Amino acid sequence: MKAMILAAGLGTRLRPLTDGMPKPLLPVGGTPLIVWNLLLLRRHGFRDVVINLHYLGSMIEEALGDGSQFGLRIMYSKETTILGTGGGIKQAESYFEGKPVLVLNGDTLVELDLEELMAFHFAEKAVATLVTREDDDAVRWGLVEIGTEQRIIRITGKGLEQAGPTIPRMFAGVHILDSRLLQDVPRGTVLSIIDPYVAAIKRGERVLGYDMHGYWSDVGTIERYAQAEQDVRAGLIRLEDRLFVPGR
Repeated sequence: MKAMILAAGLGTRLRPLTDGMPKPLLPVGGTPLIVWNLLLLRRHGFRDVVINLHYLGSMIEEALGDGSQFGLRIMYSKETTILGTGGGIKQAESYFEGKPVLVLNGDTLVELDLEELMAFHFAEKAVATLVTREDDDAVRWGLVEIGTEQRIIRITGKGLEQAGPTIPRMFAGVHILDSRLLQDVPRGTVLSIIDPYVAAIKRGERVLGYDMHGYWSDVGTIERYAQAEQDVRAGLIRLEDRLFVPGR
């Protein structure tokens, strides 16, 4: 399976830190945020990664190169205008060769067993699997309602109208999707990937939630960036793969 890291955003909530540097290159514990994700992917057997670029994208490409320094093969999907999560994934569609793809948010710091996630996705024959987590503020992040058999019923209130108990969760920004979900997405259109997921839910397809319990942080604001630095110093998340040395 190939992976994609979404890294085209403007990082406006992190200004002035992002005035001259794209958010994925901000150091967390001395290592660029995006490198944490690259090493997580390699640790779990990934070798081919697509990264979408827009804001200061040339800096990301210069820092990461072809990925060989990380034992990876990196390709880039460059967006002249930001296409959103759905539009960005659609533009990179040809890289996936019609196969499922794992997607990570470039501004998320996460500790997750990706091999277990993939095994769950294929065993359950899901068309999409969204990594979810319990959070008291799930509504603010975007409420995901999960019913029986871990099927997602609604995302931010959109989906099935059926009654019945659901479990509230938030979307952790990691997901696996079958490339066929992109078939009806128009190329070059600004779109959230949530829209194809909601459409699949309404068709009765298996869009599932996979609960995670490890470390997670959306490093999207000055306050959360500072907290992530503290968490690294406290050992709450560690950069286990030492083949990358910052500044080398």
